[in-house]
Amino acid sequence: MPALKAFIVEDSPVILENLVATLEELAEVEVVGTVPDEAGAVRWLRQTPSGADLIIVDVFLRSGSGLGVLAAARELSVPGELVVLTNYATDEMRRRCTQLGAARVFDKSHELDDLISHCAQVAHQAQPRPDGNAAVAR
Repeated sequence: MPALKAFIVEDSPVILENLVATLEELAEVEVVGTVPDEAGAVRWLRQTPSGADLIIVDVFLRSGSGLGVLAAARELSVPGELVVLTNYATDEMRRRCTQLGAARVFDKSHELDDLISHCAQVAHQAQPRPDGNAAVAR
């Protein structure tokens, strides 16, 4: 089975490095791109519309917002599953993210294991698509 392809929008180099290493080691996930800001994420999504099965987005970025990334992904009808990883996983933020298309919202401070487990589960359940990516059930 091909690895699940993930695109990550995260502005913290330390979190990004650890997340990439953990996903690739424990969850059968191949990270195919990373960017630190909204503009870069929207550009990547436009240029690579079916390039990722899973898109992991931080909400608060140094430049722009993860909410803008979620809105752009919805507008572009990006086929990958959207998940949010944030330090601000309040009930209101979770509601806003799911309204914008996020399948799940994970709190960085205490739900990283849940994110890794979710990614491993999605990778295990994914079916190959003709373009070589995995079809993620929504």
